[in-house]
Amino acid sequence: MATILPSPPRVGMVSLGCPKNLVDSERILSRLRAQGYAMSADYQGADVVLVNTCGFLDSAKEESLEAIGEAIAENGRVIVTGCMGQEAEAIRARFPQVLAVTGAHQYEQVVDAVHAAAPVARSPYLDLVPGGAVEDTELKLTPRHYGYLKISEGCNHRCAFCIIPSLRGDLASRRPDAILREAEKLVAAGTKELLVISQDTSAYGVDLRHARWPLKGGGEVRAHMTDLARELGRIAPWVRLHYVYPYPHVDHVIPLMAEGLVLPYLDIPFQHAAPPVLRRMKRPANDARVLERIRGWREVCPDITIRSSFVVGFPGETEADFDYLLDWLDEAQLDRVGAFRFEPVQGAAANALPDHVPEALKEERYARLMERSAAISAAKLQAKIGRTLPVIIDEVGEEGATGRSEADAPDIDGQVFLRDAAHLAPGDIVRVTIEDADEHDLYGVPLAG
Repeated sequence: MATILPSPPRVGMVSLGCPKNLVDSERILSRLRAQGYAMSADYQGADVVLVNTCGFLDSAKEESLEAIGEAIAENGRVIVTGCMGQEAEAIRARFPQVLAVTGAHQYEQVVDAVHAAAPVARSPYLDLVPGGAVEDTELKLTPRHYGYLKISEGCNHRCAFCIIPSLRGDLASRRPDAILREAEKLVAAGTKELLVISQDTSAYGVDLRHARWPLKGGGEVRAHMTDLARELGRIAPWVRLHYVYPYPHVDHVIPLMAEGLVLPYLDIPFQHAAPPVLRRMKRPANDARVLERIRGWREVCPDITIRSSFVVGFPGETEADFDYLLDWLDEAQLDRVGAFRFEPVQGAAANALPDHVPEALKEERYARLMERSAAISAAKLQAKIGRTLPVIIDEVGEEGATGRSEADAPDIDGQVFLRDAAHLAPGDIVRVTIEDADEHDLYGVPLAG
């Protein structure tokens, strides 16, 4: 009689928030899969559902609570993890039936909770499944051709509007040799684009005193942003840097972009430009120096794309402060701009500041900023018509393909829509002639051959 193997427990996952949370979700599911669990794409097929929460803003917390409630209603067996795990009492008060609550990047605690909720049946056949460490698995929640590479956790800054350090702690950098090994495995599995993420990519290695680690093939690598970017550029076709604070040593990364080792793309969270607002935010306030450095970066690498995010309506922001920001944007000519209306977050120092901006005025300023940035973006994209640009393909259909240029990060920037592209496949990097543009996207055709 044939041996009937027990069906493995199935785990569902709801992942909210930023790409750093997505990496956490990948690691949790990778560990569980290596231990014999199967994944479920819906509530009905799951033995237990994990909800990886975001707690950065009150609106994000409410979205997380709604997701927990939906998971409980649809499945009933729910484990909560992520940033809102710091508020376990509040979660349990609203949803007493949750099985467990753990904090951000507490992988072992999450896995232990899953073991308790849906244990894997012991079997000499199932126990022979190799692996067990996250580095030995290839589970990804992103498409095969791009992946997020987290290089550190936590942050040493104490910005008035942010509670990340209280959720995730101070900066804790990963060893550079471990990061490079993970990058090599991702590329070997088909990843073409590495998206480097952390709370503060520029600060990478500060806590390690920028120590050097030996590499398996000989030589060594320093725990430093510049060195890490250079080594990653030797591994992957595309390397994109996110959440880069404009520290002086960022200047040394720009030549790597000009050489083609790293994508000419910087994601820098400026947050504002007016010095009084930056001081209240507890952020660097030398905006003139920043403008000089942006000009210097463009001299070294003319095709560099700079994206940033800004907060409008921060407590005490005057009309003069906001006009200053608009004038600064005109001068900086940033390629990609996102904006957020200031929102009080429980535990943030900014909540206690005087002169909160009325909601209607926040909305009006938000609309003006987005209109100004859209005009800048449209002009920059119009200037690309007629050029030939490298594009990575994300999706292919009967009517064409969708991809991204070096200036476009997935999910947050624009896209390139291609005609006559049915012969392409996701992950292809092709040369594209740009034929048209709008405020956010480009339109083109791949070169023959």
